[in-house]
Amino acid sequence: MSSNILIIDDDRELTGMLAQLLQREGHQVSTRHDAQSGLDAIATTLPELLILDVMLPGRSGLDLLRELRATHPALPVLMLTARGDAVDRILGLELGADDYLAKPFDPRELCARVRAILRRIQVGQTASSGREA
Repeated sequence: MSSNILIIDDDRELTGMLAQLLQREGHQVSTRHDAQSGLDAIATTLPELLILDVMLPGRSGLDLLRELRATHPALPVLMLTARGDAVDRILGLELGADDYLAKPFDPRELCARVRAILRRIQVGQTASSGREA
């Protein structure tokens, strides 16, 4: 199952590695390195999954998540951040993240979480289309 994934993280080395990893899994991946260019990318093409860092230059990923929930409430978001304390994870989830993974992380775990989120979306879409038929 190929999906369009957007990564917004200011760590260029990490986003490059993640893009390669997810592309090997069969996904189309684009990367942005600040909140505004990420918003611009979402306005152009809504991804099927957003991987979002909390600490971005100029604007918090949590603020971006709040804004995205108002405009795109169904957009799946995986928070990927160095801020892994329980209070940070809880805040991210309460603001609408679908999942939260702290850095450093095992790349296999990231791929498993991405597959799980995308699987839930696909099941939800199948159930919705089945009711309409």
